[in-house]
Amino acid sequence: MRYRLTFLAGLALGYVLGTRAGRERYEQLKKSARQIAQNPAVRNTAETAAQQGRTYAGKAFHTVSDKVGDRVPESVAQRVRSLRERNVNGTGEDDWGTSNT
Repeated sequence: MRYRLTFLAGLALGYVLGTRAGRERYEQLKKSARQIAQNPAVRNTAETAAQQGRTYAGKAFHTVSDKVGDRVPESVAQRVRSLRERNVNGTGEDDWGTSNT
């Protein structure tokens, strides 16, 4: 599904950049994109996908940490500990500016 949406977004962008239909057609496409983005079903689906991604990332973290154990270099382990402490005591945001909402 992700690749299909990426393809459609690329197709729309290519059309907008490559067409000679002018500003009117661009405004129509922009309005349609805004309506799709504001659709409650689309927003719910995006939030569900984000939540599932966080769930799978947490499971992957535990699986990797169980298998790797103490074989991680101390510098990496210290960085992970500092990130955990910051997220528990801090704002809850990661290095990319996203949050756990």
